[in-house]
Amino acid sequence: MFSFLKKKNQDGSEKLPGPKGIPDPVGQSLVVQFKEDPNWTWALKAVIKPKEIKDQFDIRVFSDGMASAAKISVKDYSTLNEYPDLILYDGIYDKKNKKARLQVKYKKAG
Repeated sequence: MFSFLKKKNQDGSEKLPGPKGIPDPVGQSLVVQFKEDPNWTWALKAVIKPKEIKDQFDIRVFSDGMASAAKISVKDYSTLNEYPDLILYDGIYDKKNKKARLQVKYKKAG
């Protein structure tokens, strides 16, 4: 629906939004459900890809610092296909219902 609104890259692939701060429900889930440090959590970035259902997105959470240290420029959701080790959490973000269903993608040290 409304496919004419989707922007395309020069190669014809779907244009996705660039990295942004994590949405509040995602941050709350990381702090409450996964017991992550709030200071660390709110410094993370997220990239999203729209799903077929309105207001639902596939989401990947990553650390901009880790990406920079690896000299990787995360442009959008698909960039992380090539660098799965940078994905800390992924899942689904429902903007309308303000809910996030996430799973851990990294192993904690220790």
